Amino acid sequence: MDKIEASRRLVNVFRQYGYEGATLSRISQATGLGKASLYHHFPNGKQEMAEAVLEHVSQWFGVAILEPLHRSGEPRKRIHTMNESLKQFYNCGRDACLLALFSLGDSNDLFHEQVNQMLNAWIDGLAQVLEEVGLSKTQARQRAEDAVIQVQGALVLTRGLNNSAPFERVLEQLPDQLLHNE
Repeated sequence: MDKIEASRRLVNVFRQYGYEGATLSRISQATGLGKASLYHHFPNGKQEMAEAVLEHVSQWFGVAILEPLHRSGEPRKRIHTMNESLKQFYNCGRDACLLALFSLGDSNDLFHEQVNQMLNAWIDGLAQVLEEVGLSKTQARQRAEDAVIQVQGALVLTRGLNNSAPFERVLEQLPDQLLHNE
């Protein structure tokens, strides 16, 4: 197994247990690699593993979320494409958000910059689409922030209730909420 495949497998460990709960034992079990092999791929230990997970998520995020938002074309379709990617990545809201998990506890100190960059890129991408439909820069930014708040809140609610309906409803309503004219 190479480092890229190991990073993919690590996503679920960090998603399920967070940074603090992702023990080497759990990591080893999820990857099928012994501790020596893990340290061969990730010489700096768990922090490097988490950084690799964030890099993997960042690459996915760029392709699945940001690229559709930055394309030309009908805004509603671009937002819908983003929503479909979110639905798939978060398993209809059943899987935790790594950005949220990496912003808690000690991991916030370690990974704040990466989390901040991804969230700002997402907000900026949405705001760009909204500016294209005529919203002011300020209004577009606020609506984009509100959209991210709704998605993140729906993820928490979906997991807490063990019911994907809130997440699916937020994604369904999001294009209308973002694109309505005031």
